[in-house]
Amino acid sequence: MQPEFQEQLDTVNRELVEMTRLVGSAMNLATQSLLDADLTLAESVIAADARIDTLASDIEERCFDLISLRQPTAGDLRVVIGGLRIAASLERMGDLAEHVAKQARLRYPRLSIPQELRGTFAEMGGLAEAIVSKTGAVIATQDVSLTADIARHDEQVDRLHRDLFTIVLSPSWSHGVEAAIDVTLLSRYYERYADHAVSVTRRVVTIVTGAPYVGVSL
Repeated sequence: MQPEFQEQLDTVNRELVEMTRLVGSAMNLATQSLLDADLTLAESVIAADARIDTLASDIEERCFDLISLRQPTAGDLRVVIGGLRIAASLERMGDLAEHVAKQARLRYPRLSIPQELRGTFAEMGGLAEAIVSKTGAVIATQDVSLTADIARHDEQVDRLHRDLFTIVLSPSWSHGVEAAIDVTLLSRYYERYADHAVSVTRRVVTIVTGAPYVGVSL
C-alpha cells in the first residue's frame, strides 16, 4: 500500500472516531435535556448537529477521492467503502440525538416524559453512552472482540423499548395519547441509535476479517 494512500485511510479512521465522540456527546446532552426539560442543552445539541453533518460530508468526499484517484482493490476497497457506510450510520446517530433534543424543546417547559419513566430513559441514555464509547474503540483499535459488549447493550435497549411499549398500551396508562406518542417516539430514537452502532461495528468486522456484512434492521 502506498504511504499517501495509507495516510488518507488513517485520516478517515481518525475522523470516524471523532464522529463517535460527537454523536456520543450529542446523545448524552440530549438525554439530560429530556430528563430535566433543559432548553439550553437541547438547543446546543440541535446547533452542534451541523458539525457532525460536515464531518460526515468530509469523510464521504475523501472516500470518493480515494476511489477515483487511487482505484483501490480487494481489501483496500473494502476499507474505503466501509468508511463511507460507517460515516452514514454515525451521521444518522447524530440526527437521532437531535430528534431527542427537539422533542425536549417542543414540550419545554414541561417534561416530555412522565416522571415515573424518568429512570427508564436515564438507563437508555446510559446504555447509548456505553455503546457509542465502545463503538469508537472498535473503530480506533479494530478490536472486534468488543462487539459482543455492544450487542449485549443493544439487547438491553431493545428490552427497555419493549417495556415502554407495554407500559403505554397498558389499561393503567393515565397520561393520555400525546404523552404515549412522545414516549413511543423517544424510545424508538434510542433503539435506532443503538441499532446504528451495531451496524457500524459489523462494518468494522467486515473490514478486519473480510467476512460478509450482516445487516441490521434499521
